[in-house]
Amino acid sequence: MSSKIQITPRRSHERGHADHGWLKTFHTWSFASYHDSHFDKGFGCLRVINEDRVQPTTGFGTHSHSEYEIFSYIIDGELQHQDSMGNTEIIHRGEVQFTSAGTGIQHSEYNVNKSDWVHFIQIWVKPNQSKLKPSYTTKQWSDEEKLNKLCLLIDDIKNCNAKTIAIHAPLSMFASILQPNNSIKHVFKRTKGYIHLIMRSGYDVRNGAKIRIGQDIILEEGDGAFINCEELNTELSIENIGSINVEFLLFDLE
Repeated sequence: MSSKIQITPRRSHERGHADHGWLKTFHTWSFASYHDSHFDKGFGCLRVINEDRVQPTTGFGTHSHSEYEIFSYIIDGELQHQDSMGNTEIIHRGEVQFTSAGTGIQHSEYNVNKSDWVHFIQIWVKPNQSKLKPSYTTKQWSDEEKLNKLCLLIDDIKNCNAKTIAIHAPLSMFASILQPNNSIKHVFKRTKGYIHLIMRSGYDVRNGAKIRIGQDIILEEGDGAFINCEELNTELSIENIGSINVEFLLFDLE
């Protein structure tokens, strides 16, 4: 492996996990009742990556947030968002629901479907400005836009365009659906990165998707990896070495 990049896996089984019946959740870092001193404060400006599944007709009741930029990447199912800014929307696969909590908002997230669970990734980022005016946006990307490429979904407000969601932080988030025997490369604009493989196959990942990152790090569904670059413009290769499509999120951040 090149000396310019250090990759440290965060295995799925090492994450915090809770099964509340209506909610099955995995926490990459310390969150709620899960605490791990080694994974206490996130990574760079990333503070939370939770992989959640919510039972039909249940969800998170109205609760408050402030300061953080909070967004959900919908994998399967439907998630209804309601907030104190007057927004009410049902989010589907391929959509990202983004809230800049700023000086404070209240919202709820509810699975209104009567038969299907909703599966989504919830992400919190610490913005580089305090007391922002709360705001809300949703954008959608098709599977085709992510197929065998890195699709930019979220970018620093200093660099973003109309196709992406703006965030007040030095962070870019990409999504990809990589087919077997395909590979892609990413050149980091910053010195940190994180990759998360989505658990599309459920809880038994023995026959799930697999990727190789760098020269020799193998990740399975639910796994993640910390990426530290010694210099800017460091290149990372990502290869699907399994027999099924793999869906993952890649963060380029400080």
